[in-house]
Amino acid sequence: MNNKGFNWFFPIAIMGFLLFFGRGLFMPSNTAEITEEEFFTMMKEGKVQNIKAYRDNFTADVFLTPDAKSALAKNSQKTESPFAALDTTPSADYTLKYGELRLLMEKFDKTKAENPQIATTINVDTAGSMMESFLMQIAIGLIIMFIIYFIFFRRMAGSGGPGGQIFSIGKSRAKLFDEKDKIQVTFKDVAGLEGAKEEVQEVVDFLKNSDKYTRLGGKIPKGVLLVGPPGTGKTLLAKAVAGEAKVPFFSLSGSDFVEMFVGVGASRVRDLFAQAKAKSPAIIFIDEIDAIGRARGKGNFTGGNDERENTLNQLLTEMDGFGTDTNVIVMAATNRADILDKALMRAGRFDRSIYVDLPELHERKQIFEVHLSKIKMSPDIDRDFLAKQTPGFSGADIANVCNEAALIAARNGHDSVTKQDFLDAVDRIIGGLEKKNKAIKPSEKRRVAYHEAGHATISWLVEHAAPLLKVTIVPRGRSLGAAWYLPEERQLTTTEQMYDEICATLGGRAAEQAVFGNISTGALSDLERVTKQAQAMVTIYGLNDKIGNISYYDSSGQSEYNFGKPYSEQTAKMIDEEISKIIETQYERALHILETNKDKLDALANKLLEKEVIFREDLEEIFGQRAWDPELTETPVSSAEEADKVPEAAPPADSGTEQPVSDANTAAPESNTQL
Repeated sequence: MNNKGFNWFFPIAIMGFLLFFGRGLFMPSNTAEITEEEFFTMMKEGKVQNIKAYRDNFTADVFLTPDAKSALAKNSQKTESPFAALDTTPSADYTLKYGELRLLMEKFDKTKAENPQIATTINVDTAGSMMESFLMQIAIGLIIMFIIYFIFFRRMAGSGGPGGQIFSIGKSRAKLFDEKDKIQVTFKDVAGLEGAKEEVQEVVDFLKNSDKYTRLGGKIPKGVLLVGPPGTGKTLLAKAVAGEAKVPFFSLSGSDFVEMFVGVGASRVRDLFAQAKAKSPAIIFIDEIDAIGRARGKGNFTGGNDERENTLNQLLTEMDGFGTDTNVIVMAATNRADILDKALMRAGRFDRSIYVDLPELHERKQIFEVHLSKIKMSPDIDRDFLAKQTPGFSGADIANVCNEAALIAARNGHDSVTKQDFLDAVDRIIGGLEKKNKAIKPSEKRRVAYHEAGHATISWLVEHAAPLLKVTIVPRGRSLGAAWYLPEERQLTTTEQMYDEICATLGGRAAEQAVFGNISTGALSDLERVTKQAQAMVTIYGLNDKIGNISYYDSSGQSEYNFGKPYSEQTAKMIDEEISKIIETQYERALHILETNKDKLDALANKLLEKEVIFREDLEEIFGQRAWDPELTETPVSSAEEADKVPEAAPPADSGTEQPVSDANTAAPESNTQL
């Protein structure tokens, strides 16, 4: 049914077209014909201002002077056409028919020569076809109608394009996927994430077979929130839901509600839910919901009429207000669940919160299977090996590794992607692009070699440090050297393990001190990392004897808006002392280990200078087999102990890229990134 009312555009456009371009059909010709004798008589009397002769139809238009035209109008009794006022082109007063243009021109010149006071002029032109002129007017009219309709009506009534939202600025921008739009992504394309997939599959089943769940008195959940780090597959899960569900699926981003005009966000929320209820049962997916779901009243210095808060209030009302008994499920995704408003997270709105974590070893293998199926690979590639080489990688990172390996293989001219291409891709993503032609002084190169050899030596000789995979002094990215490790995937970390990690990280600077007697700025990333680790031990995890079993970590995110610290100045001084004590103790320990094994450190650094890249086998040749068993036996964790796990939002170490040192006389900092 057409509920938009009568469209007045076409009647108005047709009337305008007839008025402006079809007036020739309605305006009768009022121009009188005169003979040549009458024309030359009027010319001698000075009444003719101009004559325009047409050589192809033997006619001429005669235009009188203003005085003669006024006298003619007083004596004339003819009725003007109602469309004459619309004619903007000057019309002829008389029409003259002549026999031959040459004779007319000669007679005109002779008359003007005999009467020098005459100012009459003559122009010769070509008369166009009436049909051609009429068709041209129709074409111009159609073009103008097209421009008016598609620019001023269609674009204003639609929602796309800049400046085209005047009439629909409060309409929802959600993209609708229904039976007409086939989504290619299904749950088969989502590898790993078995727990999250089961939860999301149940949401689809809620809408397909709602009677199965409601016959026992249960209610269909209103909202499902997907939470997890970036790249773990939250949006991919939503795409799979859109591909699997046989119900309308509305997809949009949280930023689509945000607009500079007041009230637009709330209006779009109302329109979105109105569309979803009209197509019920339906699913609404809001990606990056933290754009509008941020906790109200925090950091709001613009006054009470905040557009984002109005949008959130309308969303809360639509999700759980009066009259919300329709089968509409809201799915949302975010990696900032700690900043969402508590009213949005309560039961009755987002009933279920699904945590999408980084994939584990077997899940990474499944993800590799999905992405490797599209790549032409060498038969010797082992999926288990690739999964072990990428701990801590998200699904998006693994997809990037596969794509980068294919690009490297093509760059090297390989017929298929080999195992070495994958290893180079991992190195490229973590450390950056190799810069083999970068000019480095021999003294700086030797310092870098001892720095990296110090890391490798300490990590090999302490018990809980991560096993070494590869060490290189080839400049890569923003670093002059790098070391790759393969840490074990553990859920809990003990105090001794963190001490060993700090000691191994400080091994590079300790090696510089032990060999050269001075230190450089190359350990910037190492120092930042151990500082954050020590801070986490003291202030978050309660692993310091002097501070005790106290944690100043706030998982609710409220602390970032507090102006004061949750501890006294005396405690702050004690925290600083304990952090410094932890770092300096492990630095002295690293110095002692390196001085004890000085000959092995020299051998390793010389081999590194010779080969530039060394592997685990080279360390075994110098140090022998590692004494520590890499497979630590873990005891099962009970359900009561699970609740006391360390908070996920505050990891003990940060392996991000560091800023370069501003000292022009020193080398750039090294990025000893652990895999």
